[in-house]
Formats: sequence, structure tokens, C-alpha cells
Amino acid sequence: MADDCPKCPPVGAPPWLATFADLMSLLMCFFILLLSFATMDANKFKKMAESLEMAFGVQREVPAYEVPLGTSIIAQNFSPGKVDPTILDEVRQQIASSSESLEITIIEKEQIREEIIESLKNMREAEAEEISEALKEDINKGLLSVEVEGLKVIIRINEKGAFDAGSSILKTKFEPVMLRITKAALGATGNIRVTGHTDNIPISTDWFRSNWELSAVRAVSVGEFMLRDPNSEPTRFVMQGYADTQPLVENNSEEHRSMNRRVDIVIAQDELDFRLEHEMPTGLIK
Repeated sequence: MADDCPKCPPVGAPPWLATFADLMSLLMCFFILLLSFATMDANKFKKMAESLEMAFGVQREVPAYEVPLGTSIIAQNFSPGKVDPTILDEVRQQIASSSESLEITIIEKEQIREEIIESLKNMREAEAEEISEALKEDINKGLLSVEVEGLKVIIRINEKGAFDAGSSILKTKFEPVMLRITKAALGATGNIRVTGHTDNIPISTDWFRSNWELSAVRAVSVGEFMLRDPNSEPTRFVMQGYADTQPLVENNSEEHRSMNRRVDIVIAQDELDFRLEHEMPTGLIK
């Protein structure tokens, strides 16, 4: 009855199915032969896998301790630098040794440092000249002197004009000189160190137990006088006593001991000047 049914499919496979099955079998055999003939470069495959991993895989933070070098197994030329052949037939970007450039950088930094020091030295000398001009009359009287030592300007007050022997009280007649010194020192740039110095003859009185105390109190007397000026800034000031530890000359005569009894007003740029004070030559302005 099935043969008489017009809607029922014919019995068995369609005629074209056998041909199609033969074609698929032949294609499968063809690709199997291609695969068996092919050879794989393990190094190139590894590089390709790493490139794909970095491009499509999980990104990781890798610390860089050197200048990154470009690596590619596809591009033949991508860097203007000279390309050296490698076993993997890849292109690596080459960099020159940094020792030469580092040496140049050190030389340049040293030149810049010398230029800065020279500029600061010229500025200090100009300030010392201005202070010397403002205190010219007092310098001529032998009451004080102005010097440049490294990058520091030093106003040296002699004991004979400012203090009585063994005393830390400024003489009344010296106060006008102190007013001029204060005005000149405050007009310069930098911090102000007031340091007291004595000769090597020990002192022991009702007022002072030693030269250390005398030198320190004299420095405070000068510093306190300068701080009375309304334009003075206390943060700029440091007061110190050195007794006989920093003599200008040997204490082998009365004249030399008189030179060592003094109060120095040192104008400097903090650590920069103090660090370079032994590297720069000293010069006497007046």
C-alpha cells in the first residue's frame, strides 16, 4: 500500500547521497595527508602563542628594570636601529650602552653646579661691597671689618670698640655703629649667625665662669641688639659662643690676642654655604 501513497518518500537513500559521502571522505583524506606532510617550528609557535597570550590573555604587571626592547616574529623591519640576525629570525630593538651618556650627564651637572656656585659667590661679593660701603667710616676707624669667606659674608666686630675688657655689655658710644651694622646685615640675603670669640687667657669672675660663657653672652648681647630692629626676623638668627677654639691668629702676643677677641656676624645661606665653606677660596674685602 505504501507504493500507492503519493505522499510517502521513496524507499532507500537518495541517488545523490552516495556521491556526497564519497566527496566528504576524499576531502578528509586530503587534509589528513596535508597535516602529515606539514612540519611545525616549535620556536615560532611558542613566540606566536606568547604574543596571542599578551594580546588576548590576562594582563599582568611586570616590573621594568631596563629600557623595554621591542620584539616581533612577524615584522621584518620596524626600528630605525641596526638589526642583527638571530637564531629565531626575529627583530630586536638595540640600545647603546648608557655609560657614555651618564658620563656626559655628570659633566653637565658639575658645570651647572660650578655656575651656580660662581653666581652665588658673585652675589655675596656684591653684598659685601655694599655692606663695606655702608660701614666705610667705621671700618676706617678700625672698629670692624667685612670679609667674604667662601659663600659667607662676615662682619667682624673688634672688642676694643664694642666691649670693655671682661665685659659683655655693649658700650653706649658703640650703639650707633650697631644700628648701621644691623641695617646692613638685615638688607643681605640669608640667615645670620652671631658668634662670640675670646683669646686663650682663662677668665673666672663673679659674672663669667669661663671664656665659653663670656663669648656666648657677648654673642647674645649683639644678637639681642639686632633683634630690636622692627625689620628683623628672629627665625633668621642663631647665637653661639666659641671661646678660644676658633682664633684668627695664634695667641702669642697681645696684638694677636686682641684680634681674636671679637664678635662675628656671619650671613650665610644655611646648609648650602656651610657645606661649601671648605671648598671655596676665601678673600678679604676690607
